[in-house]
Amino acid sequence: MPEKRLKVIITGATGMVGEGVVHECLQHTLIDEVLIVNRKPFGATHPKLKEIVHTDFFDITVIEEQLKGYDACYFCLGVSSVGMKEPEYYKLTYTLTLNFAETLARLNPDMTFEYISGASTDSTEKGSSMWARVKGKTENDLARLPFKQVYNFRPGYMHPTPGLRNTNKFYKYITWMYPLLKLIFPNKVSTLGELGQAMINASIYGYEKQILEVPDIKALAKR
Repeated sequence: MPEKRLKVIITGATGMVGEGVVHECLQHTLIDEVLIVNRKPFGATHPKLKEIVHTDFFDITVIEEQLKGYDACYFCLGVSSVGMKEPEYYKLTYTLTLNFAETLARLNPDMTFEYISGASTDSTEKGSSMWARVKGKTENDLARLPFKQVYNFRPGYMHPTPGLRNTNKFYKYITWMYPLLKLIFPNKVSTLGELGQAMINASIYGYEKQILEVPDIKALAKR
């Protein structure tokens, strides 16, 4: 049976993780089209790449028609909780993500939805860490939506892909530690490339877990 070819939507492409996932998708032979939905222009072109610049992710009704007919969504849009109160972080993490996902589930019920969460996310929604509770609720409620499948990815340290424009500045001070981190913390360290490859492979082949920790990410990337 031939492997499925994909048309995918990616959010957060102007951030480090989203750009890394876009990079892997544009190189992948089984991905025919990549639609990026950003709040500001991506600033690059490619024959496979389409772009929608839309500033208000809380109201995407005006772009709905352009979101139909896709096989997967890689939701890489997110904010840091540093300095944020819980109501603001909740709105920008849970409310924004669920609004986008609920719309896609209605438009593309046969879609696979993949969410970038984070290591130590709290699935119980009851722990002391604010960001972990909010991420946990986001994961839990995404899993209840009527998609073909939902996968929640929980990466740890991600070694950046060389040459990309949106690598977080502080990484230049710590990338030299990658071989050591990989040796000491093998279950907490992967590359950004492995994350992108794992997300693509989850769409093509599926995976036995809905929540993917770093060992799952690295294993799935090799499929």
